[in-house]
Amino acid sequence: MDPVVETIRDHARTVMSTGGSHGFDHVERVTALCERIGNAEGADMAIVIPAALLHDIARPLEKEQGIPHEKEGARMATEFLITIRYDTGAVNAIAAAIRSHRFTTAEEPKSLEAQVLSDADKLDALGAVGIARTFMRAGEHGTSMQDGIDHFYEKLLKLPDRMYTKAARQIALERHAFLSQFLGRLEDEMADRME
Repeated sequence: MDPVVETIRDHARTVMSTGGSHGFDHVERVTALCERIGNAEGADMAIVIPAALLHDIARPLEKEQGIPHEKEGARMATEFLITIRYDTGAVNAIAAAIRSHRFTTAEEPKSLEAQVLSDADKLDALGAVGIARTFMRAGEHGTSMQDGIDHFYEKLLKLPDRMYTKAARQIALERHAFLSQFLGRLEDEMADRME
């Protein structure tokens, strides 16, 4: 692996928690998806990979202080990348990708690289991993299984229509089908219990 990328990975791993629905394992999956989508779409991987590795570095601050992690994460990433003398033009593009990656952010991802990150982050909320993360999130927030089900309808089932790239749309359709099948089965089993 590229030593600069390894330095960025080590920094992100140090700043973030290792577990939870938005832990470093999420970052590693998003990075792998970014590689897959970015290569398929012809994106600049010198922007995509650092953006993927650093996209959630402010999650711990958001949890503690309520600071929007996408904005603070862009600032923190910029500060860190400058200290390791990363290309200035790339740093600005990385920060823009981080600022616009979030599903609920008002800022739309403008560059291909930002769209790849946004798509990869959303894809990690779909399929089997998305199901596991949804119920992990419900547990982290001390809520119920019903809260997880509501999250499927409020966000996850809408994600395939929010993909920017062709490569991500193909992955999203497969994961969406699995999630829909699971949700139907879960609701049937829960209805049986209530009768």
